[in-house]
Amino acid sequence: MDNLKLAEILFPNLSLTVDDIEAKYPQRQLASGAMVTRLAPSPTGFIHLGNLYGAYADMKLANQSGGVFYLRIEDTDEKREVPGAVEEIINGLQYFGVDFDEGALIDGEKGAYGPYRQSARKELYQVYARELVKKGLAYPCFCTEEDLAEIRNQQEAQKEQTGYYGKWARDRFLTMEQIEKNLAEGKPWVLRFKAMVQDGETVGLVDGIRGPLVLPANNMDFVVLKATGLPTYHFAHVVDDHLMGTTHLLRGEEWLSTLPMHLALFAAMGWEHPLYCHTAHLMKKEGEGRRKLSKRKDPELGLNYYRSLGYHPLAVKEYLLTILNSNYEEWRLEHPTAADSEFEFTVDKMGRSGALFDLEKLNDISQTIFLQLTVEEIYEFVLAWAKEYDTAYAQILTDHADMAKKAFDIGRSGDKPRKDLVYGAQIAKFSAYIFPETFEITDSYPAEVSKEDCVTILREYLQGYVYEDDNDAWFGKVRLLAQELGYAAKPKDFKKNPDQYKGHVGHVSGVIRIALTGRTNSPDLWEVQQILGVEEVARRINNAIAALN
Repeated sequence: MDNLKLAEILFPNLSLTVDDIEAKYPQRQLASGAMVTRLAPSPTGFIHLGNLYGAYADMKLANQSGGVFYLRIEDTDEKREVPGAVEEIINGLQYFGVDFDEGALIDGEKGAYGPYRQSARKELYQVYARELVKKGLAYPCFCTEEDLAEIRNQQEAQKEQTGYYGKWARDRFLTMEQIEKNLAEGKPWVLRFKAMVQDGETVGLVDGIRGPLVLPANNMDFVVLKATGLPTYHFAHVVDDHLMGTTHLLRGEEWLSTLPMHLALFAAMGWEHPLYCHTAHLMKKEGEGRRKLSKRKDPELGLNYYRSLGYHPLAVKEYLLTILNSNYEEWRLEHPTAADSEFEFTVDKMGRSGALFDLEKLNDISQTIFLQLTVEEIYEFVLAWAKEYDTAYAQILTDHADMAKKAFDIGRSGDKPRKDLVYGAQIAKFSAYIFPETFEITDSYPAEVSKEDCVTILREYLQGYVYEDDNDAWFGKVRLLAQELGYAAKPKDFKKNPDQYKGHVGHVSGVIRIALTGRTNSPDLWEVQQILGVEEVARRINNAIAALN
């Protein structure tokens, strides 16, 4: 076979050469040890937690080493591309604090190693595909879907490995005359890599996370260029990572099975491959066991789940860092107020087994993050979330800004601060008691207090209520009222002698709490009243009395 002639026949109109391309993408001039990492999502569906999980790792490695972190959009799968997915990817990553040094933007790109959308790099791939043909390492395949199905049926019948390889690689053995005849007849073709291995041959490498690996060498004549002339993922990422100077390639462990194909391509092109780092799957508990988080089954895998609920980006990032590096939590305990950028991230501290995703732990971290923010920061974040996902609540926050800020701030100081705030939707529900528009009584009055006593307690309480009373003076009046109505001044007194009292002061204050907040559990009642003001306190007490009568 005249490989040079075949290359010219298959690619007659390419104006660029390998030398042209290599000159356009010179080796990056970076300090020794600087890492070049990338995130390369495909716009074939929603952006998910796994993307963000990898993005934080990539960003940390590049930033702390003085390297480069870039975004590449792998959009060569035209049939499966979802309209608007690129915009969603870029906006979603930006929302969660992922900052790129280079890469695709919604309205263009930045950086000297683009285009950063693979669909705009078609000629580059074809130039390198032509090189494979020249080397005798690639050939055109004219097999139809029916042809491939028949090959598979025969392999299954003979209980042989399925795939396009060896004696089953039908068009690998076409003559030049047969190829020219097929081309003249206008038959569509794909370009396949020609595997050059012996049975039982292996390939080895050191994975950044998993250590030394020995894998079966690739024996498949896999597709590198589709009939459209666009590359497959396998070929495109090899070309791009070479040209863009990627040094560390983090991706999911599901790609381990195809790693021999990629190593074969790097070797065929004479290029050094990046340090591959195959991350563990994100897992979730199910019954007594655990399973991989699923796009189909688990809404919490999608980033929009957290954005629509109103999780703070810092909380999501902090949580993912705890499962990305095994020593992060210990570091955080020692440096509770330090920026996460001060943490030295390493791939060898990434887990090899599935990382368990725990929503309860995320919520706990989220509570801590909100506790660290100023009230002004909390208000602005929740308002921005509400404007997008809960416009009615956004209007309430706008109309009652001062009231909202004071409500968000209750109990946040002292040795044991309250952790009431978790995420936007929860905060909207939690704070509903404070606003006249959303206040409602949802819980029952204490069972220890009769309906008649509830009315008496509320009437007497309102008559003696003085807004200017401090917390001690206010509770002193509640205690006195409890005693006058036959309730113990202290819970322990009631516990010792339950027959002597109707109940205790906690039951009396519980009646007032229900009338003013609608809930048995709410922040400090004196502080709540200071926020509500005299008129609103009176209105709620009178409404409660009317409802009880």
